[in-house]
Amino acid sequence: MDDSRIVDLYLDRDEMAIKHTADKYGRMLRSLSYRITENQETSEECENDTYLEAWNRIPPNEPRDYLSSFLSKIVRNISLNRCIHDSRLKRKGYIVELTGELEQCLPSESAVESETENKEMAKAISDYLRGQPKEKRLIFMRRYFDLEKVSSIAENTGYSESRINTMLFRMRNELKKVLMENGLV
Repeated sequence: MDDSRIVDLYLDRDEMAIKHTADKYGRMLRSLSYRITENQETSEECENDTYLEAWNRIPPNEPRDYLSSFLSKIVRNISLNRCIHDSRLKRKGYIVELTGELEQCLPSESAVESETENKEMAKAISDYLRGQPKEKRLIFMRRYFDLEKVSSIAENTGYSESRINTMLFRMRNELKKVLMENGLV
């Protein structure tokens, strides 16, 4: 079933929306959650919580053209919050590693003072990524949004881990330069 029809089911408050969402996106949502939580049961719970959250957010949202991204963002946030709640986040070295990588180009939370600055930052990052070749943009998103390990990205793209690390390092430096030019860092 196409995304627009699934969203129509949510808008009609038809419970079949959840079934069709699970059929189409369940595996992707569990996989994303599992990369964060590293626990099968927790990832399944996060997947189910995602369906409830989607039910509550549609309406007012109508993510017809971006349902996959809409659901991914929800499951990612639920999974991260679950890790924080379970105090597992501190033990996840790769999340600490990712945070360290992005701290090189993004300001600290205390430096970002207002919602307007957050929106400007998001727009600058989005504009930067849109300006990148599709392959580089996807690698960046897999690393920093999907929290995928470099070894997994390398395996799936056919590149060496060294090449992926170099690409990400250069992109972070370019992003930092863009943010500095816009007065956001």
